[in-house]
This record gives sequence, C-alpha cells and structure tokens, in this order.
Amino acid sequence: MANVESGQSDKRVSAKTYALVCGILASMTSIVLGYDIGVMSGATLFIKEDLKISDTQVEVISGVLNLYSLIGSFAAGRISDIVGRRYTIVMAAVIFFIGAILMGLATNFAFLMVGRFVAGIGVGFAMMIAPVYTTEVAPAAYRGFLSSFPEVFINIGILLGYVSNYFLSKLRLDLGWRVMLGIGAIPAVFLGIGVLFMPESPRWLVLQGRLKDAQTVLEKTSETEEEAMVRLLEIKKAAGIPESCTDDRVTVSKKNRGKGVWKELIFKPSPPVRRIFLSALAIHFFQQASGIDSVVLYSPRIFEKAGIHNKNASLGATVAVGFVKTVFILVATFFLDRFGRRPLLLTGTGGMIISLFGLALGLTVIDQHPATKIPWAVGLCVSSVLFYVAFFSIGQGPITWVYTSEIFPIRLRAQGVSIGVALNRTMSGIIGMTFISLYKAITIGGSFFLYMGIATVGWIFFYTCLPETRGKSLEEIGMLFGLKPEEMKEVEMPTESKGMAS
Repeated sequence: MANVESGQSDKRVSAKTYALVCGILASMTSIVLGYDIGVMSGATLFIKEDLKISDTQVEVISGVLNLYSLIGSFAAGRISDIVGRRYTIVMAAVIFFIGAILMGLATNFAFLMVGRFVAGIGVGFAMMIAPVYTTEVAPAAYRGFLSSFPEVFINIGILLGYVSNYFLSKLRLDLGWRVMLGIGAIPAVFLGIGVLFMPESPRWLVLQGRLKDAQTVLEKTSETEEEAMVRLLEIKKAAGIPESCTDDRVTVSKKNRGKGVWKELIFKPSPPVRRIFLSALAIHFFQQASGIDSVVLYSPRIFEKAGIHNKNASLGATVAVGFVKTVFILVATFFLDRFGRRPLLLTGTGGMIISLFGLALGLTVIDQHPATKIPWAVGLCVSSVLFYVAFFSIGQGPITWVYTSEIFPIRLRAQGVSIGVALNRTMSGIIGMTFISLYKAITIGGSFFLYMGIATVGWIFFYTCLPETRGKSLEEIGMLFGLKPEEMKEVEMPTESKGMAS
C-alpha cells in the first residue's frame, strides 16, 4: 500500500514538473516583449541624443512595436491552428531574433523603424501563442499557476531591460543603446533550442486526429492515468469525436474548420459567445488603458518630473520598479489557483486606483511648485509608482492572460485570444505613443488622474461581469457563460470517419 501511495506521489510530482517545464519554455517567448519594453525606457534617452530625434519620434519608437505586433498576433492565431502551437513558437523566436539584430545595427531612425517592424511581428506571435499553449497543456488544478507564466516572463524581461539600461549606459553614446537593443536576440536563441524538448498541445493533436499522441502528452502532464483519460475524453467531446473511439489516429473533418469563426465571434455571436468575447476584450482594454505602459516605458521621465534629475539615480529607481514588478508577479503566480481569479483581480485593480491617485496628487503638487523641492511629494510619487506596479502584478498583469486563454470554447480559442492580444497591443501602442503629448496637454498629474478614472470603471466591470474560473475544466468554464455542450464542439466528424483509423 505504501508503495502504491509512493508511486502515485511520484507521478504527481513528475506530472507537475513536466507541465512546469513546458510552461516555462513556452512562456520564454514573453521575455522578448518584456525586455523590449524595459530596455526601450532607457535606450530612448540615448537614442534621442545620438540620432537627434524629437519627442514625437521617441513616442513612435516606444509604442509602434505594439501596433506592428498586431500583424503577428492575427497571423499567429490561424497559423497555430495549421502548423501547431510548437512550431508557431519557433516562428516567434526566429522573427524576433532577426528584429533584435536589425535594431542593434540601426544607423538612423528609418533603419531602426524597420527593426521595430520585424521585432513587432515576432512579439505578436509570442503574445498570442504562449498563453494558448500553456493553457492547453496544463491540467485544471494548476492551470492558473502555469498560465500566468507569460506575464512572469514579461516582468523578468522588463527587469533585464532596466538592468541592461543601468549598466550599458556607461558605454560610448553611439554604442550603448545599440548593444541594449541587440542583445535582445539572446533569449530568442535559448527559446529556439528549448522548443526541441516541448511536446505539442494535446488539444491541437486531437484536432489533427492524433489521439494516441495527445494521450501520451496528457499522461505526462496529469497526476494520474484516470485524470489523463478524463481530460482526453473532454477534448474528444469538444472536437466532435465519439468518446468510445479508441483508435490511435482518426480522420477529423477539416472542411469547415476556421470558417465561420469570425462570423460567430464578431458578426452573429450567440449571447454566451458575445459575453465571452466582450469579457476578453474588456479585460485586455482595461489592463492597458489604466496606464501601465506609461509607467513602464517612461519611468525615467516620471522620476525626473518628480524631482529626480540625476540620470543614474533615475535609472536606478527604474530598476527598483522592475524588481518590485517581478517579485509581485511571482507572488501572484503562487496564489492564482489558491485564491482564485476574481479576488486577486479586484484587489489588484483597487490597489492600482489608490496608487494612481497618490502618483497623480504628488506629481500635481510638484508641478505647481517648480522652484521648490517637496520631499514628501517626491516620496509619494516614488512609493506610488512602486505600489502601482506591485498591484498590477498581482491582479491585471497575470489574470488578463490566464482568464482570456481559459474562457473561449476550443473552436474559437486561437482566434479569440489573437483578437484580445491585438486589442491589448493596440491600446499599449496608443498609450506608449501618446503619453508625452498627453501630459503636455493636461499635465502629468492630470494624465494619471485620467488613468485612475479608467481603472475605476474597470474595477466595476470586473466585479459585475466576470465569473470565477478557478479549478474548472476548460469545458466547464464555457457553461459558466451559458454555453451549451453542443456549442463547445470544434467540428463534427463525418459519419463514415467516426471511429475509423486513417
């Protein structure tokens, strides 16, 4: 009996470890986005001086990558359904590698924009595929833990970018920022190698009719063989494959796959699908519209406005922002499956609202007394920034990606997530490309009062519209939004193909 229990315990540990490794490797795609965001916050200080560009061009360089990523996001949704999640991750790594090299070699503003374009497409691929893959590999018991990894690695990337700024700022002016941008290619190399050890998504395998391969992956990522079989049966049911089918391979009709998805999502959605779609769009919108990229991309400028005029001190404070952001995303990762999505989302957003008020108040007081140093206001600004990124990291930061990748039915997931990512990157691009112009128009304090108002509306929406999904299978989550079992199917198998090996 003891041996049996020991064997079961070993199986649970092995399954969790394997799923953990898969989640880590997939989520490494997010480092490239995080690094780009973090490093650009400091690199623009030196790019502006070296290339003699304007504040408007600084805004464009900072935010345009997010708009370029729309191309990659939309393309990745369809490509991942065709070639699989794993090879889509490879494509993300290769594209970003090329983009980082181009940025590092840039000799002028136009050349730099070409590099931003290529890197942006790679970022779009990465942002779409990482949460989808991780969600489809992870069992329900710790899906939130594993699905939050993309946000964890974004924060690690941001911190690495800030640290890179701090140390490489001591290089020659025309060399420092190029090295900062160029070494972003390194994570892409490690990712390309790591993908060789990753399995394909079991849900994608089932949709290709590769039932035996899917079962093998599920057995490696489930704590018991019974759990693996239950997960396989749920996926088969969603894919329209009879539960009684035990063939290793079957022929799954692809005649209508992908067709009608956009119609069902956007033009003629059922009430449950409309609710799912609007929930996904809203959580992505509020994540970015609450101003996180203004803080992350422009923290050196914010600290300068707060009265920290020494460049090294400003970059040092920015490193502290990255450190706090990374620590608290790790905290959130361990509590997502213990406390649930709603408590962390509501607590995090509430904390963001209070922090934004403190930051807006401190900046307004400093702005109104330009000739006077006000220590308490400076302290309020710095502490408010740190609290803001901390609360973001325990709430909207990870839960946006976890929640969006959970709620779509299987046939709509890739495209639904890609639209959510597209909106996320659009809002990020808008925020990044307008912040300097915004604070010049309504003052920097006024800008953060505006973000506070948007975050407040977001909190109200989250409280009234988003159900808890903790611990539920992906198929059960659909029922929370009112989907019927037949509405969660991917395809119907042709009568002559059901149960037949191909």
